[in-house]
Amino acid sequence: MGEVRHVANPPTTSTAPPPPPTPAPVPAPTAAPVPTPAPAPARRTAFAEGLDKARAAATTEPGRLRIIGALLALLVVAFGAVTAWQTADRAAAADDVLHKSQPLSTAAADIYRSLADANTAASSGFLAGGQETAESRQRYEEDIDRAAEYLVTAANNADPGSPSSEAITRLNKLLPEYKGLVERARTYNRQGFPVGGAYLRYANEKMQKEMLPAAEDLYKKENQRLEDDYADATPYPWAAIALGVLALAGLAWAQHRNYRRTNRVLNHGLVAATATATVVLLWLVIGHSVARAGLNDSYEHGVRSLNVLHDARIASLKARGNENLTLVARGAETTKVTADGKEVTVDKYDHEFTSEMATLGKGLAQAAKLADDKAGEQPVTSAESNMAEWKKRHTAARGQDDNGNYEQALALVIGGKGATGECFDSVETNLENALAHEQTEFRQAAGDGLDAMTGLTVGAAVLAVLGAAGAVLGIGRRLSEYR
Repeated sequence: MGEVRHVANPPTTSTAPPPPPTPAPVPAPTAAPVPTPAPAPARRTAFAEGLDKARAAATTEPGRLRIIGALLALLVVAFGAVTAWQTADRAAAADDVLHKSQPLSTAAADIYRSLADANTAASSGFLAGGQETAESRQRYEEDIDRAAEYLVTAANNADPGSPSSEAITRLNKLLPEYKGLVERARTYNRQGFPVGGAYLRYANEKMQKEMLPAAEDLYKKENQRLEDDYADATPYPWAAIALGVLALAGLAWAQHRNYRRTNRVLNHGLVAATATATVVLLWLVIGHSVARAGLNDSYEHGVRSLNVLHDARIASLKARGNENLTLVARGAETTKVTADGKEVTVDKYDHEFTSEMATLGKGLAQAAKLADDKAGEQPVTSAESNMAEWKKRHTAARGQDDNGNYEQALALVIGGKGATGECFDSVETNLENALAHEQTEFRQAAGDGLDAMTGLTVGAAVLAVLGAAGAVLGIGRRLSEYR
């Protein structure tokens, strides 16, 4: 049988079928949220990391021992380094006192003395006129040559551009000018022209107002340099001493700690470190104390006496020059002074002679007080006697000149036996002997002071290294017990 298919009847109405429903829009897929990365930890400094490691190490006995060993070694090395540094500075200053600043101070005084003595010799030769002696001429030439030689020495040792260097340059310029004026004065004097006296007074004025003040300024600057060197050489090295005491305290503490933890009385390494630190500290204190005593003695009994004697010698030379110029000028140069409440006119050079003789007397009296032995006192006492006799003869010469007896006055000043020149030469000789004695005492005392610091710089450095090594080895011995 055939299959029967039933077909649905079509709708009988005319209404259109509804449209198919519009599908709902499918939402677009959203991206998954990205997690925010955690902030990177701040970068730590090496110091902070090292501090953390040290803290961690300090929680164990081996770590604490390593820290203690490092600190002890550092302390001992620091003590040795500071000791070497401070003693080297003081030794260098002491060496300058002995070999540089004091000799330069003496050279500056010798420059002044040579110039002043040359001026005195020139005036003495002028007074002799055509009968100028070969001895007087030679003395003048030697003084000029010595002054030039000392100027060269001072220039070689002066710092470029320093005030001392400027003073030396000025003197080197003035010296040939002065020599030229003296030679003109001599030439005219031999020919009998009065203008020779004017040239000599002009030369003296250049010497007194330009050259000698420049030489005196150089002398004062070199003396100040000497004072500065003493100030650098004598102070105690307190920083080194304090570090030495601290190092010994640290080593003592470490040994006491070791004893409490192990009941062992001695740790050979720490004992060796303590011994070397003790040696350095004692060497430093005793050596510097001896050096300081020697340097102070060289100043009190050497430099002070030398300065006073140099000043006295300068006053003596000035007095002699003014005495000669009193006769050269013959009243042409005057000055006003106040006496008994009244202003009077006096001879300029004779007045300055009196003033310089008073300075000489005060200087010799002070030098006698500073002399600490018979060898130093005797020449000063003799110079005082010579000065007293000089003043008597000068008074007699002035009396002759005031009475119009010029030739007699001249003989009493530049003559041979019985003249004031004889007294002046004796004062010079005795002052020179006193200066030589005080110079010897200075060199001996300053040399002893410098010798007391010999080897201290190198010795402190070497012993400090050995002490640090001993501390490290001593702590290392304890660390070996934990392995």
